[in-house]
Amino acid sequence: MRETGADKNASESQSDRSRSSESAHALYLVGLVALLAAVSFVSILTGTLGPIGPGEPEKISLGEAIETLIGDGDGTGFAATVIWEIRVPRIVLAGLIGASLACAGTAMQAVFRNPMADPFIIGVSSGAAVGAATAGVIGLTAVVGAFTAPLFAFFSALLTVLVVYQMGTIRGRVYVETLLLSGVAVAAFLGALVSFLIYFAGNDYHELIPWLLGTLSSADWNDAVIISVPILIGVLVIFLYGRDLNALLLGEETAHNLGANPESVKKLMLGVAALMTAGAVAFAGIIGFIGLIVPHMMRLVFGADHRMLIPTSTLFGASFLIGADSLARTVIPGEELPVGIITALCGGPFFLYLLRKSRTGGGPQ
Repeated sequence: MRETGADKNASESQSDRSRSSESAHALYLVGLVALLAAVSFVSILTGTLGPIGPGEPEKISLGEAIETLIGDGDGTGFAATVIWEIRVPRIVLAGLIGASLACAGTAMQAVFRNPMADPFIIGVSSGAAVGAATAGVIGLTAVVGAFTAPLFAFFSALLTVLVVYQMGTIRGRVYVETLLLSGVAVAAFLGALVSFLIYFAGNDYHELIPWLLGTLSSADWNDAVIISVPILIGVLVIFLYGRDLNALLLGEETAHNLGANPESVKKLMLGVAALMTAGAVAFAGIIGFIGLIVPHMMRLVFGADHRMLIPTSTLFGASFLIGADSLARTVIPGEELPVGIITALCGGPFFLYLLRKSRTGGGPQ
């Protein structure tokens, strides 16, 4: 059959729209990369020692900071030590954790088909808290070393996820409703257990409180290198399954008809998201709301296509936590707030705004 002029024009028009959409997506991604670079640069300059911050007198000038960053300054001086050994590893760790939580939250919302889902919904944070609290109460952190608490938190979080997964799986099939309720129940039980451990610890509980509120105060290069492996692999895996997550949002039967295997996708996404979240919580504590609100924010701007939503949420999640951590360490002169307080103060009102907007027809349903 010969193609008519109208069909040819329609085909060319569709092709033009596709190229225009791809160009726009590429431009958006470049913009988010530029935002991440700008936020990171400002964060490097921010601190009580200067050049940006509330400290008096200023210890590091803007010129010294710039020279240190571009390699023209004294690589062994005071400014170099502060920037390369304290600020930069902390910023790298914040970026990795923010990216991890945002990406894992995007995957969880697709798996559960629930906008209220976040990376902690299946008990990861509560499990990690039990592990960290246990290590502190029995004194292993002081005896064995600083890595003991993160190690206990990591494996305790994974064990919790495994228990919740088994409770939500029947005859090899994952039932997301049962999984969700199991996660809530297990998290409540473990939360009570953490409270008991804190009470039992007595005066020693002060060391645990910053971790429970989320903190990056002890970040170093070792933490950043260790956590980068599971996070980068996890982000790549979730991105590669973006099309399957799109199909999963349409329902399991529709997803199967479109060529996806819903059970395999759910199991893989739950496992990868749990691994990423457990790693993030182990090194930085419980930093809430990033995995909940960042996917919502990116969905409002870029739509629900996970092939675009995953990379944009990952990039913006990194920028968001870097910015929040910069605020946490400078908002009160001479004091450092746990970054989880800042994310909650920002995320709570914004999420209520999104919820209100969606119910009045002005946002995603």
